[in-house]
Amino acid sequence: MKFGFGPRRAAHSALYLALAIILPIIFHQFGIGGRVFLPMHIPVLLCGFIVGASAGVIIGLLAPLLSHLLTGMPPLYAVPLMTMELPLYGFVAGLTYQKLRLNIYLALLLAMIFGRMAFALGLFILGRFIELPYGPSEFFAAGGAVVAGLPGIALQFIIIPPMVVAIKRVTRI
Repeated sequence: MKFGFGPRRAAHSALYLALAIILPIIFHQFGIGGRVFLPMHIPVLLCGFIVGASAGVIIGLLAPLLSHLLTGMPPLYAVPLMTMELPLYGFVAGLTYQKLRLNIYLALLLAMIFGRMAFALGLFILGRFIELPYGPSEFFAAGGAVVAGLPGIALQFIIIPPMVVAIKRVTRI
């Protein structure tokens, strides 16, 4: 895992952080909620795949908080939950794809599973201290966040692998 950030890695990471803030704004402008299409997840996953696991962690940590501070999205209760979820997306994507050399679809699936499990764990832990709109069981149940996010999961499987291939073809990081 590379921990040094040269100018190219820093620029790519900054781009993915900016996209993680801008994409949800665009989706909300068209009345498409973040729980359905998961727009913040896409840049974090791309960052993990393209820049690497360490960059994916950093962008995954920064994106929810900065987005909330700048736009009010995600809601405050979701910031710590997404701050557990998104870094795992970036880390697992980078680790499994770049270091373990897994197929991109398998790496993407593993990143999604680990990230969603972290979100559920966060719901369980945070739910002990504050009242949340839903808990871990509702998160995975029919009508819960996982089911509501199926269009976003499908979108990620459709667009992320070809984007990674295209970006890797034209960039050197």
